[in-house]
Amino acid sequence: MNIELHSMGENGLIIVYTGKGKGKTTAALGIALRAVGYNYKICMIQFIKGSWHYGEMTSSKRLEPEFELTAVGKGFVGIIDDKSPYEEHEKIAQEALRLSKEKIRSEKYDIIILDEINYAINLGLIKIEDVLDLIKSKPQKLNLVLTGNHVKKEIIEIADLVTEMKEIKHPFKSGVKAKKGIDF
Repeated sequence: MNIELHSMGENGLIIVYTGKGKGKTTAALGIALRAVGYNYKICMIQFIKGSWHYGEMTSSKRLEPEFELTAVGKGFVGIIDDKSPYEEHEKIAQEALRLSKEKIRSEKYDIIILDEINYAINLGLIKIEDVLDLIKSKPQKLNLVLTGNHVKKEIIEIADLVTEMKEIKHPFKSGVKAKKGIDF
């Protein structure tokens, strides 16, 4: 079967996955998986995750060289076993923002995923103004995906696609712990 491949086009999209339900990072990874099938170059920078092991850290290596994952964060801020000072999380989030700027300016990628960046903004680890500047500086053809709950209205206004994940039912509320391969 002969499949004609088309370029991603001249105008990249700004895509946001937000909401209290599961699936924001998973939806972004779905875009990456699909894009790798067309030999597009994807970079995912994780702003919060980083100190725990989770499946995409290992599976993403199977998608190389088209897919590159960088977990910059130090883990979830202020929950479960987080013993890191807030200032340390803030410093690392600033590093993730600097790395994001570098990757965006490189023009090497078709898609850049800024995973959990909305959480980083909401927690005050990075400034909304800096993220808006980052979005506005993207090359025209670059597709930019932002994930995390608590998306700010300024980002919604400039986004092309915003999807809100809504929790209807979750096994955790019945005492079921997070499952390997499903939740992490």
